[in-house]
Amino acid sequence: MKTVDYKKPSKIRELTYVLKVEQVMHKSVTTLSPDNTMNDVRKILRNNKISGIPVVDNDKLVGIVTIEDLIICILEGGGIDEKVENRMTRNIVTVYSDEPVVQVVGKFEKSGYGRFPVITRNEDKLVGIITKWDIIEGVLRKLENDNQKDEIQKYRASHIFEDLVSDNSTMILKYHVKGGDFEKAGEQTSKLRKSLLRLGFLPETVRRVAITTFEAEMNLVIYTPEGELEASIQEDKISISAIDSGPGIPDIRKAMRKGYSTAPDWVRELGFGAGMGLPNIKNYSDKMTLESKANVGTNLNFIIYTK
Repeated sequence: MKTVDYKKPSKIRELTYVLKVEQVMHKSVTTLSPDNTMNDVRKILRNNKISGIPVVDNDKLVGIVTIEDLIICILEGGGIDEKVENRMTRNIVTVYSDEPVVQVVGKFEKSGYGRFPVITRNEDKLVGIITKWDIIEGVLRKLENDNQKDEIQKYRASHIFEDLVSDNSTMILKYHVKGGDFEKAGEQTSKLRKSLLRLGFLPETVRRVAITTFEAEMNLVIYTPEGELEASIQEDKISISAIDSGPGIPDIRKAMRKGYSTAPDWVRELGFGAGMGLPNIKNYSDKMTLESKANVGTNLNFIIYTK
């Protein structure tokens, strides 16, 4: 029986799961080297009307110098020709270019910062800067493009199933997820989303599938060596299964609490493992079941009705 207790995600929320940082960030970045002076900082801040400048050495981000650093330097009697490396902040909060935008939104809310340097995951190479406004502009661009595509390509999933001579037709789509591969995290969800859009499912249905499947995929990436996503598509519903042979969930009741997470510190530092995955899946699906056994694996299933 169909239930209606789920939350209805907006198109904008869906896009924060779909878009990567590299798709919305500012790629043109003004930088300094450690050997530059605080006088250089003063000139750049004044001429560009910005509040902070990344410091780069051999393309790698090594620090950031801000207007506050310049003010403190002057108040402490430091020379305006003092090297940047003496005043820059070395412990920098960064984001990765391949991170989903939704992870960065959470970092903005938690930190209160206005911008983050963007680096590559493997080389720590500075490739951009992202601000809250960059995210807004990126989402709006994507929203406009998607709306144009909807006008050009209007399919209806019901027609596909009606054309099949069968009492009950089901389409199965399977996706393999490699654990620990954060660089490709979310790609399988993106493939499923594109398939559902081509089949012509309603945008609201696709949004719910995208958000819930993304959360399931991230759990596979974070906690398991590998896993499988399977989408069973029928005219009236889409059933998703996320199956793995990982360590299992010791306490399912705790795992369903918002904010509860067993993710290791290094995963949290990457911006993942906030403890909202399973609660989000429950909120945005019509039905959810979860079975798990320690050292055997986990079987997560959820259903989204299309009618």
